[in-house]
Formats: sequence, structure tokens, C-alpha cells
Amino acid sequence: MPESFGAQLRACRIAAGLSMGELARRVNYHKSYLSKLENDHKSPSLTMAKLCDAALETGGVLAGLVAEDQPARTQDPAGEGETAGETWLLGLTASGGLRFDQGDRFPASGPAIFTAITGAGQVADEQVIAALRVSFDQYRALGMAVSPALVLGPVIAHLQTLRALAAEATGSARIELLLLASRAAEYAGWMSQEAGDDRAASWWTAQAVRLGTESLDPQIAGYALVRRAEVALYRHDAISTIELAGRAQLDTRISPRVRGLAARCEAQGHALAGDAAACRRALDRAAELFAAAAAEPPSSAPMLGSSSGADELRLALGWSLFDLGLPAEAAAILEQHLASIPPASRRARARFGIRQALAYGQAGEVDQACLVVRATLDDAIRVDSATIRADLRNLVRVLNRWSTHDAVRQTQPLLLRALSSQAGE
Repeated sequence: MPESFGAQLRACRIAAGLSMGELARRVNYHKSYLSKLENDHKSPSLTMAKLCDAALETGGVLAGLVAEDQPARTQDPAGEGETAGETWLLGLTASGGLRFDQGDRFPASGPAIFTAITGAGQVADEQVIAALRVSFDQYRALGMAVSPALVLGPVIAHLQTLRALAAEATGSARIELLLLASRAAEYAGWMSQEAGDDRAASWWTAQAVRLGTESLDPQIAGYALVRRAEVALYRHDAISTIELAGRAQLDTRISPRVRGLAARCEAQGHALAGDAAACRRALDRAAELFAAAAAEPPSSAPMLGSSSGADELRLALGWSLFDLGLPAEAAAILEQHLASIPPASRRARARFGIRQALAYGQAGEVDQACLVVRATLDDAIRVDSATIRADLRNLVRVLNRWSTHDAVRQTQPLLLRALSSQAGE
């Protein structure tokens, strides 16, 4: 068994009957770079290893050797299991005002935007609850199109109002207010992740579970596992992504839609790990669960998770093909289904548009990559997403391989300015 990546790459290439020039053509890298890899004069990136695995049909053998690029499994910032975050819980005083229990560890970004409010003497009837529901839906719609920094503060203030009113309410009104509060906490977690604060994202997700338990909602604990899996996915932690998403699918009390979201996330985790067969199985399972969800009567509770109205399973397939080292196939799938994302869903358009540009770039379709960048960059700047910024940085590195190409020379300054304008970089 060859001991180094270079020796293994050479052995796999020879076994496949490919010359170095032919492999270079298939992965869109220069032959001299492959020569340096085979002679262990350069260390490969995980992306490069996946491209070679796909070209040589080696089933992830080469990607598995790039251990230094595989992040060690990290402890979930929210803790372990369903009791995660219990030392961080937010309480209400007897008068209904917000307080922090002794020993609470609020995320660094939290206390600056938290103010104590009281619901003393306020009665939340059906009309008030309906208005609060409409307000939350408007915040979610706003979050599709603007920076998370513009949404997070108002959403947390909205959550405070719901908690304070719930402290004064009884019966079904209290249950409805707590349910709305749990959804607001979950959304605050997502916006925190988009703002680049994974610790705050986990903290708010833990609050969502607590509030959901109080409101007798069976869905939120399972969905919290999906959220934690998504955080792990963006950290490139395939093991935790697969495990957490798998756990979310085991509880049949959870709705088919939430389990479908979990299966979709599991598929992306398998793609990150280089397991194409497991990825396909998980996507098929997600399709079955989403079909079952579509056949159910609509729920009156606010929807958990995001939905752009597009064919999100096909978009997830495109994303997964890229992570499996198949950029040309990924670009074709994303090209086909990006048009289904409504113009108002800027966050989704930016996320998958930049992924499409990455796929074109990695496949050597440089002109097409630059065209997609120009069509997508305004959305990416407006939503100011930390997760999309990571793909933008990767795109800069990919296009640097064609730094003398006219389209790249015109596009790279736009990319760099976009990165500079986002989060003050």
C-alpha cells in the first residue's frame, strides 16, 4: 500500500490507464501541478483530492488521505443531546420581565441588544396573536433579502415581547405565544449563523427547544438537530452532520417535512465525506418524506426552516455533486434549477448562484463562471452571509488559476470588492 498521497495518486492513475496529461485535462489542473503532487512536492487540497477521486473512480480513497484538511470532530457549542444549552437558559421573573439566571452564558453578541421588558397587565387575545404572527412572517421575508445584522435585533425584540406576553397569558393563548417564541428563537439561531456566530446560533437553538417544550410542540427538538447538523455542515464536519441529521430522522413523531430536511442535510454530509451512494440514498429518502409532507393538511403553526419555493432537493443535489468532485455535473444541475428561485429570495439565489460559479470554475468553464458571478454578486453583497462569503473566498482561489484570462481579470476585482464590503473585510 503506497504510504503517501502522491504515491497513491500515481498508483490509482496507472491502474485507471490514464496518462498524467489526460488526468490533468479531466480535473482542469496543469500537468506540472499533478506531477508535483505525485512526487509529494506539494500537498493537495481536499477539493483537489475529490476531483481526482471522481476522475479516477476511486470511491473517496484519495480524499480520505488528506487528513490534515479534514476537521477533527468538534464539540457542538450547544452541548450534547436534547439537554443542550440548559445552563444557558433564559428565564422570566414572576412579573413577566426578562432576567438572566445566575450562571447563564449568553453569546457575546446577545446582551448588547437585550433589554428587559414587561408584559404586566397586557392581554394577548386572538387579534394580538394574529398580528404578532404576521410581524414574524414579515421578519422572515425580510431575512431573505438583507443582511442578518438588520434582522437579528428586531427578531430578538419580537421574541422578548412574545415571552413577556406568554408570562401573563393562560390556556391556549399561552401555548400559541410560546410556540411563536420558539419559532422566533429558531430563526434568531439561523440569522446568527448567517452572521458568522456559530456559538450564538447554537445558543438560540437551545432556547427554541426550551420554548417548544413549554408549548408542547413535538417538532422543535427534532428540528434543532437539523439546525445543529447544518452548522456542522458549514464547518465541513461531515461526521457530525451525518450523525445529527440521522438522529433527527429516527423520531416518527416529527413531521415528514422536518425529517425530509434532515435527510437532505444528511445527503450533503455524505457528499462532504465523498460517499456518493449514501448521498443518493439520503436524497431519495428526503424526496419520499417531502412527498408525504405535501399530502398532509397544512399546519397552522409557523413553518420550521427556510423555503425559497424552488426545487430545493435538486439544488441540494447540485451542491452535493460539487462536493463529490463532479463540478461539471453540479453546474448543469444548478443551471437548470436556479431559475426556479424567486427574485425575492436573494439569500437562496446568492447561495446557489455562487455555488454554480464555483462549479463552472472548477470544471474549467471560466467564462461561464465569470458570467454567473456578475449576475449573482449584487445579491451576495446585499444578504451579507458569512456562509456565502466562504464560497466567495473559495471562488477567488479557483479563478486565480486563470489569472491572465480576460474575463477573470475583469471579475476578480469585483469579487475582492464584494468581500471587502461585506463584514468590513
